[in-house]
Amino acid sequence: MKADKLVIIGGGNLGSAIAAGILDKGLFKPSQLTITRRRTNLLSDFKEKGVVITKNNLEASQNADIILLAVKPYQLEAIVQEIKPALKADTIVVSLATGVDSEQIHSFCGIQLPIFRAMPNTAVEIGESMTCISSYNAKEEQDEIVLELFRQMGQALIVPEELMAASTVLAACGIAYAMRFIRAATQGGIEIGFGSRLALQIAAQTVKGAADLLIQKGNHPEDEIDKVTTPRGVTISGLNEMEHQGFSSSLIKGLLTSFNKIENGK
Repeated sequence: MKADKLVIIGGGNLGSAIAAGILDKGLFKPSQLTITRRRTNLLSDFKEKGVVITKNNLEASQNADIILLAVKPYQLEAIVQEIKPALKADTIVVSLATGVDSEQIHSFCGIQLPIFRAMPNTAVEIGESMTCISSYNAKEEQDEIVLELFRQMGQALIVPEELMAASTVLAACGIAYAMRFIRAATQGGIEIGFGSRLALQIAAQTVKGAADLLIQKGNHPEDEIDKVTTPRGVTISGLNEMEHQGFSSSLIKGLLTSFNKIENGK
């Protein structure tokens, strides 16, 4: 990393998860990381590790190489206006706010600087996030710095900015959809005789194994499904019943509903 100071403005759930992931991978020393939050007492665990904790966003941003804006979309303009005096032409600004495009962020900053939008999911805390990133007014080496940062916490790739809303739905919202599947599978496991903890363990590991199969082998899901669906077998019977009840269509409709919520702001 060609960066010595990283600032996370907004030490809420996502900001704290990213900070935990960064520290776990040793990408930055605790003293190189600054986190801001109004209620600094909620960041006491980070303070004990040597991370700089403050509620002063402008002070935190002084001499920062990378500033991660882990704030709500409606807070973004005010926060950027607050830290604007600390921004320099080579300050890398990374917004985690949904629905605010790079041109808007550039207009808030008032100067030409590299702007990125990034959408990790909460698995960032354990180094298993899928992070989609868009790049604006950045050099190739700056792209690599941001990619390297998020690759320490899982998979990361740069996508066209027009796909950032879709990326949010598929990756960031998607982790909640996957959790809901695991919860439903757990409830089904209880129905057929397992205790809740054992059912959850089996369901979660089964989903992890399914995902790893696709990632490591590069196969299409249907290729792997075919391996466990025998003629007149129990698997195909269950799958067909799920489809009759709208399993795939419900998931697709959920994705589209979330996407339209971002696109239309409703």
